[in-house]
Amino acid sequence: MAPKRHSGAGSLPKAVDESGTGPADPAELYAALDLGTNSCRMLIAQPKGNQFHVVDSFSKSVQLGQGLEASGRLSRAAMRRTAQALKICRSKIDKHDVRRMRLVATEACRRAKNGPGFLKYITQETGLKLEIIKPEEEARLAVISCAPLVSPRTEQLLVVDIGGGSTELVWIDISRVPRVERPRALMRLNTGFKPDPASPFPAAHVVDWISVPLGVATLRDQFNDVENDAARFALMSWYFEENLSEFSPYEAEQTREGFQIIGTSGTVTTVAASHLGIRRYDRSKVDGLRMTTDQIDKVIRDYLEMGPEGRRLDPRIGKDRHALIMSGAAILQALLRVWPTDRLSVADRGLREGLLYAQMSADGVLEDGHY
Repeated sequence: MAPKRHSGAGSLPKAVDESGTGPADPAELYAALDLGTNSCRMLIAQPKGNQFHVVDSFSKSVQLGQGLEASGRLSRAAMRRTAQALKICRSKIDKHDVRRMRLVATEACRRAKNGPGFLKYITQETGLKLEIIKPEEEARLAVISCAPLVSPRTEQLLVVDIGGGSTELVWIDISRVPRVERPRALMRLNTGFKPDPASPFPAAHVVDWISVPLGVATLRDQFNDVENDAARFALMSWYFEENLSEFSPYEAEQTREGFQIIGTSGTVTTVAASHLGIRRYDRSKVDGLRMTTDQIDKVIRDYLEMGPEGRRLDPRIGKDRHALIMSGAAILQALLRVWPTDRLSVADRGLREGLLYAQMSADGVLEDGHY
């Protein structure tokens, strides 16, 4: 399947819950739900200054895309698992009386023949109205979520979001934006990848973006028939790199000074946790961590030496991640091979955070200030 190209930037749709219309109260709660190929995740948060405070959260591996690669359809078992998870999300939304929300589905529902029908079933079962978003919006939201992690010294930025069913890459030139304004310029991308010519603010320039229909679950499924662990890993990394050939900065050599890669995904945070040696995951130690290429390579070599059984038993990887970590590591290795860098910034944030920032920015409930 060919990578999906950007065909123009549109504005973010309004929140799907009509009860959330009208002037926003800064004390009001917001919800953001991301239904992906592998996981169902939700955050409920309240605006706080120029950030937000998380009030409640939910995350569960539902494996919605299990079997999708072979059949082109969501299986009944996967749909039942997902419906049960979404019922829990609905109960949390009701408990906190959330009126403003954005509930989205990504690659699995985009690709499945029965994706739209499944979301109608979810509405009947739970009352939740999920929308399938396009790849360009998914990429844009990933960038917004990572804006606070951008270094003031960064001039060329690559944001990578490794999902279950797809991987989004966005290359942004912020060299003409004053250093203090760079995070805010990225936040303003919530209105589209093309800058508003009437805006008085300095704009970030999106050089190119791509959505590769290979994530940790779909890439693993492509090479399930390869029995040798190391050979399977090498093939996955090579195959992912092949799918980057249409990305315009692919051939361009970047100087390491002023260049920053931010990786947001369960893969990147798991690699970071393994590097730190923490057995009980601690977001405060992982989010914003900067890892060298050598440190990442060492973790991946350790994973290969462990083998499938060793990875399954390693508490730093976790029961929900062990079957997917090598496909994610293959994607990460391919990216670092194409764009060598001294540091990769780890982001324990993604689509949910981007959805929250975008809603709150649109409602004007976030204060100005340094991120």
